[in-house]
Amino acid sequence: MENLEKCKILLVDDTKTNIDVLIQALRNDYKLGVALNGFKALEYVKANKPDLILLDILMPGIDGFEVCRQLKEDPGTHEIPIIFITAMDSSGDKTKGFEIGAVDYIIKPFDITEVKARVKTHLSLKLAQQALKQQNLILDEKVRERTRELEKLQIDIIKRLGLAAEYRDENTGVHIQRVSEFCLVLGMAAGLDEQEATTLSLASTMHDVGKIGISDNILLKQGRLTPEEYDVMKNHTTIGAGLLSGSEYELLQTAEIIALNHHEKWNGTGYNQNLKGGDIPLYGRIACICDVFDALITKRPYKEAWSFEKALQEIKDCSGIHFDPGLVELFLKLEPKLREIVKNLGLSNKN
Repeated sequence: MENLEKCKILLVDDTKTNIDVLIQALRNDYKLGVALNGFKALEYVKANKPDLILLDILMPGIDGFEVCRQLKEDPGTHEIPIIFITAMDSSGDKTKGFEIGAVDYIIKPFDITEVKARVKTHLSLKLAQQALKQQNLILDEKVRERTRELEKLQIDIIKRLGLAAEYRDENTGVHIQRVSEFCLVLGMAAGLDEQEATTLSLASTMHDVGKIGISDNILLKQGRLTPEEYDVMKNHTTIGAGLLSGSEYELLQTAEIIALNHHEKWNGTGYNQNLKGGDIPLYGRIACICDVFDALITKRPYKEAWSFEKALQEIKDCSGIHFDPGLVELFLKLEPKLREIVKNLGLSNKN
């Protein structure tokens, strides 16, 4: 805690004799400032910001009550403790003094021993409060730092969980990153706030987590799947949703929604719930466009990569059939950002 000797006290009184007595009593223990009226007191406080003020009430110009009121209304000075030291000794004056923010009220003629004791008490209290406030700030920062660490850990685990679902596919890691970035920009364009869009982006990394439950002979099959194999592949949406269900955290709840709904189609012919139009959750509709677009421009075991232009045209052609028309319109307008994402995250093929 800061030493009391370093504290600065402002003495405010229009009577020089009173000022001299206070200076004599306090000068060996504290740094002192002097103001002979209310205007000078306000100027001094603005320039020097003392640790405590001893303030007379009856002064020319503006009285001590008004000085106190102005200081307490100013966020920069409202925490400075003020002790009224005055000949006004009625209970009404004392009540008014405390109501406008004074911490103490000393009646003239004052006992200097009493003045010194009260000054020391209130300065000690002020320094203790400052020390506590500083300690709270340190603790708050430690809590924030720990929270950031936990958030980073959670995000890292989530991304690794998404990768684990398809680690057998050499293109999957970058695919997940691109879909995440596509979801971020489309989510923002669709009116999500920054936090919502970020949650969507992170949660989308787990859209295919259910593929953990799909066998290699189906997942990595060269060429198209048979109807029976396709029915098995469809189960990855419900498997993924089941893995993610029951969480109390918004991020995993969002991931569950995306895992379950990212293969639903606008016209109701998707899987596995056959939802239609606006019944499909927004996060699922956004992830659907982003996932399909990246799948189109990426070489897969069953297909060659499409050009960027051809993939965009396919998204446009499937508006109102596979995809939400409103989102398709927004997605097409994002072409420059989509190209930048693809350029930054790369593809194994040229587009």
